Amino acid sequence: MTKLSLTLLFAAATFVAGPLTVNANTPIIVGMDADMSSGASVSGEAIKRGAQIAIDEINARGGVLGSQLELRVLDHRGNPARGKDNIEELGETEGVVAVVGGIHTPVALAELDIIHQNELIYLGAWAAGTPVVDNGRDPNYVFRVSVRDQFAGEFLLLAAVDRGHASPCLLLEETGWGRSSERAFKTAAKKHATGIVDIQWFKWGVSNLSEHLRLFKERGCDVVMLVANPREGAVAIRSMLSLDKSQRLPIVSHWGITGGDFSAAVGQDFSEIDLVFLQTYSFINPTHPERAAQVIESYLTRHDDVSTVEEIAAPVGTAHAYDLIHLLAMALETAGTTDRAKVREALENLPEYNGLIRDYAPAFTPERHDALDASDFSLARFAPNGAIVPAE
Repeated sequence: MTKLSLTLLFAAATFVAGPLTVNANTPIIVGMDADMSSGASVSGEAIKRGAQIAIDEINARGGVLGSQLELRVLDHRGNPARGKDNIEELGETEGVVAVVGGIHTPVALAELDIIHQNELIYLGAWAAGTPVVDNGRDPNYVFRVSVRDQFAGEFLLLAAVDRGHASPCLLLEETGWGRSSERAFKTAAKKHATGIVDIQWFKWGVSNLSEHLRLFKERGCDVVMLVANPREGAVAIRSMLSLDKSQRLPIVSHWGITGGDFSAAVGQDFSEIDLVFLQTYSFINPTHPERAAQVIESYLTRHDDVSTVEEIAAPVGTAHAYDLIHLLAMALETAGTTDRAKVREALENLPEYNGLIRDYAPAFTPERHDALDASDFSLARFAPNGAIVPAE
């Protein structure tokens, strides 16, 4: 290959990785990498719907920098290897400025090297693992509007105490998310002088957790703190139902169980199990009703599978993605370019923004890439029809 050919090849590669030349005919692409077809596909669809509603709002008022936004969705099916391939593809695609991530912390953790090698802005819309954001990279390209396990562990532990429980046990998936949650629970227990009686671990694909639950009861637990996604969470509930009523324990759960069709996954009535879980947002009881009204109207108008606000599945995914897209649009306008490094810097220096979930004042800073904290958390439960409703 001649020197001229090498020069042209290098120039072409540089052009793909560089900023988009913005004009009215060239869209600014927002990628999405989530589970769209496996056990947590409800979460992926919720994130997609929230992102698309926000994009349509932005495009209706003229887009960003004179261009329209476009959502490009890739399915990682909860598989870290597939997620890495997706991030590689999006990072090398001309016009992609950022990617919205899904529910799985293990996938997000596996993608971090490729995210930063491509200087690709990653907008966390669900995965709660603390190391997803506290990843040791400088500059850090990960920004999150979602739960942070460091805060979630303390919130859930105190919620259990407030509900009259004194001897919690931890039932955790054996992944990066489970380990992040274990650290959070242990730190919170030490801070509040609360003992953790026992910890049991399980792997993805487990089919029965009855023995874990029996051990909890034998060892004096009075509440199970659950960290699981929909498939394994359903196994935990079915296993609890298989026990004699005198052996059953209440469950205070992280929110991973809400990322799929949980009622269908359990496959039987579980209303007699005392189950509550973490949430950050409710369209039934929105933080700012006047801001939620437009989003609810858009959602119900465009999706024939939903006719009432109670039927909006995995509401946190929709709300988080909606706010993230609007924050990204602000950063693009502030930066005046699609150059990823400059947009990343703009995200750290945004003005105040009144969002769907909260008033961001601001959403991020150079030192803080998590936009939500424990003041945004609440407890919810499943209604008999499977709807997520406030626990009160």
